[in-house]
Amino acid sequence: MDTIFIKNLRFEAIIGIYPHERTELQPMVINLEMANDIRDAAKNNDLEASINYAAVSEAVIQFCQEAKAELLETLAENLSEFLMTQFNIPGLRLEIGKPIAVAEAELVGVRIARGVSF
Repeated sequence: MDTIFIKNLRFEAIIGIYPHERTELQPMVINLEMANDIRDAAKNNDLEASINYAAVSEAVIQFCQEAKAELLETLAENLSEFLMTQFNIPGLRLEIGKPIAVAEAELVGVRIARGVSF
């Protein structure tokens, strides 16, 4: 299986359980790897036979901003289900990070894999 990826997608959203996190936008970083057989798309130069990473990027940002999730775990699970259904993705690896959540760390977050392995 081939991989289409989005690396270091950055945006701001409401995420977290603490009172200040429920009202203040925080930076988020997402890395996404999507399983896809790209042979038909490559052979026919056909974006419809592939996964449109620009459309996925826009959908990820909109989903995360509208979700206003409390836990990254919840957001990761819900986002993966949404992406796999909306974009017909057979499998993905998703990493969601919060760069300012822990002052001493560059990034903290969660990483999940769903669907077919690749």
